[in-house]
Amino acid sequence: MARIAGVDIPDKKRIRTSLTYLFGVGDHRAFEICQKCNIDPEVKTRDLTEDQTRSIISVLDKEYSVEGALRTENSMNLQRLMDIGCYRGIRHRRKLPCRGQNTKNNARTRKGPKSRPGGKKK
Repeated sequence: MARIAGVDIPDKKRIRTSLTYLFGVGDHRAFEICQKCNIDPEVKTRDLTEDQTRSIISVLDKEYSVEGALRTENSMNLQRLMDIGCYRGIRHRRKLPCRGQNTKNNARTRKGPKSRPGGKKK
């Protein structure tokens, strides 16, 4: 199994699909990475040479933020919104939808299961 950016990517899949196992790399970005490294996207991961693997790692390090760095950046952005007290930050703090969805009837995914009033009778 090849290990890129601290993640084991599957050997039996095409390299274009295998790269999507990295956080921050989708199908389009995986295709771009393959083009920059001059690798056929249809090649299986197990058929890559060491030089090709190294070129993929170098392109990811230089041009893209993936995995831990991207997760940290995302969490810092959310924390910044919460600290300045903007509308989106308040909605994140209260664990409510922040993109204008209706919350009167729906939003159960974000709000969690309904809390029922009252308690159990003995």
